[in-house]
Amino acid sequence: MPRLCPKGLSGPQIDDERPRLLYLRGMIQFAIRLLMAALHAPRLAAAAGCLGLILAGAVARAGEARPAIAMLGQPALPANFDHLPYANPDAPKGGRLTVGAQGTFDSLNPFNIKAGSTAQGLAGNVFQTLMMRNLDEPFTLYGLIAESIETTPDRSRVTLRLNPLARFSDGSPITSDDVRFTFELLKAKGRPQFRGAYGQVKALLTPDAHTVVYDLTGLGDRELPLILALMPVLSKTRTDAEHFNDATLVPPVGSGPYVVEKVEPGQRLTLRRDPDYWGKDLPISRGLYNFDEIRVEYYRDANAMHEAFKAGLLDYREETNPTRWLNGYDFPAVHDGRIIKSSLPLGGPKGMQGFAFNTRRAIFADPRVREALGYMFDFEWINANLFGGLYRRTRSFFDESDLASTGKPADARERALLARWPGAARDDILEGRWAPPTSDGSGRDRDMARHAIALLAEAGYVVRDGAMTLKSTGQPLDFEIMVVDRGQERLAVNFSGSLARIGVKARVRLVDEVQYQRRRQKFDFDMMPGLWLASASPGNEQRTRWGSASAAQEASFNLAGARSPAIDGLIDAMLAATMPEDFTAAARALDRVLLSGFYIVPLFHAPDQWFAYSGKLAFPATTPRFATPLFGSTLDTWWRQQP
Repeated sequence: MPRLCPKGLSGPQIDDERPRLLYLRGMIQFAIRLLMAALHAPRLAAAAGCLGLILAGAVARAGEARPAIAMLGQPALPANFDHLPYANPDAPKGGRLTVGAQGTFDSLNPFNIKAGSTAQGLAGNVFQTLMMRNLDEPFTLYGLIAESIETTPDRSRVTLRLNPLARFSDGSPITSDDVRFTFELLKAKGRPQFRGAYGQVKALLTPDAHTVVYDLTGLGDRELPLILALMPVLSKTRTDAEHFNDATLVPPVGSGPYVVEKVEPGQRLTLRRDPDYWGKDLPISRGLYNFDEIRVEYYRDANAMHEAFKAGLLDYREETNPTRWLNGYDFPAVHDGRIIKSSLPLGGPKGMQGFAFNTRRAIFADPRVREALGYMFDFEWINANLFGGLYRRTRSFFDESDLASTGKPADARERALLARWPGAARDDILEGRWAPPTSDGSGRDRDMARHAIALLAEAGYVVRDGAMTLKSTGQPLDFEIMVVDRGQERLAVNFSGSLARIGVKARVRLVDEVQYQRRRQKFDFDMMPGLWLASASPGNEQRTRWGSASAAQEASFNLAGARSPAIDGLIDAMLAATMPEDFTAAARALDRVLLSGFYIVPLFHAPDQWFAYSGKLAFPATTPRFATPLFGSTLDTWWRQQP
């Protein structure tokens, strides 16, 4: 990182127990020394900038420290809360948990996409963040490595105070130097979401070993302080920054409740609970991380993993295949109670799953073409014949939540926002009249085909020799759907067959995981399935999914290549909102603009989470409002019952 202050000057080392006013006095004295030095320094402007940041940091430190921060409103839990509402503080510790994962892994670095396929189970267990979410609230963070957070009213300055007790698994203290090191490393070499968020920070200051100050002046982004507080912290002395892009199987040094005990590349990862975990008595941790050992077993495909579960080799299985859920759990262990089959409602917005059009391709540049092709996806037939009627058609990017726009007309707040971009939201979508096409369920609905052909005709297409052809160029409407597993393939083949009825040729190509990820990251596809999970508090992640800047950013989640001033402006409006009503209006307006762009063919979602587990496991009666019972890949709230 570039030096913030003239060489030779360093901030005052403030003792953790000294009163706040003494800290402020020390910061001011340091600032005066800095100004005196700047008068004789050749880089006066740089020193003056540093002085401003120092004074801002001093003011922030002199403000009120809080143990939690909410995106909107106030944190729900009191400052002296004992444990999270969905954790059992009396849960017994001990035993082993064995869970399954599909695929393989060749790296223990979850922070860089170039480092290979990362093993599951590391986030939250081995690597922890500065603050931690309460999954009963839309977006509220409570102290973990950082015991408090302070912000100015406009959130343009943020100060995090580290817990002096925080330690890495090797016993070394976590300091502001480690935070600075991690910030700079992830900003330069981390995943796109790290680079995008951290790159907005104007400056970072570490005036003492336990204080971190961020300058966010002029950004107008009220969520960014929370994004920064969710940053993991890596050890400066134990992380190989030079080779950070490389895949590595060297057990990492983290700060979480588990350490990596054994690595069997591509087959198994074993974690052991650290008896010296520094945060085990914190309220945010009480009742969590109850297993002495966590083992993640890897399987080539879902069928093999299901057979392993039936044989008792796995303790837990989340089911995503409706056919298997209906017919695949009729075996003795379920009948005699050794395995329990269950389901719970999925809380929060349902998000979106669909076939993404790569609008970087000329054939998908016209939204009328994209809408037309969507008419040929026959959800009613597919749901009845392939999925036992268990799914619901997804109608919004925030479906089944107050943020969804479908079925309701835009209110005055939404219309005021959208007035800046006339035509960005189509009239029927603005008025709440639009919904995904509904077929008669026959698999050959003629009305749907007529609608599709009419839209394609508006876009300049005609049928020649049985092929849908662009009249001006003679180019047939011919593209590839890239898929990575048999479930996606079956769905794509059905869609392809429907498209063939109107002369559109859609070739389905099944590729392996490595090729799939490489092509996805480089946007080397025509159409592919995508999944856009929805948070109860959508924010900065929308930039990497739909923002104009992310359209050309390799490995971003903007699969469709969306580039729209309206989308960019509405994301900014969400992030700047201070009142829940303004936030909801911005989210609904964004939903309307995304739906109007027809960037994807919406698929479906399950109303419940389906799962089965060993009768030797237990979990609290209360589950989080905004997360599945799984709560991470390793069942953080669960425990093994004593025999």
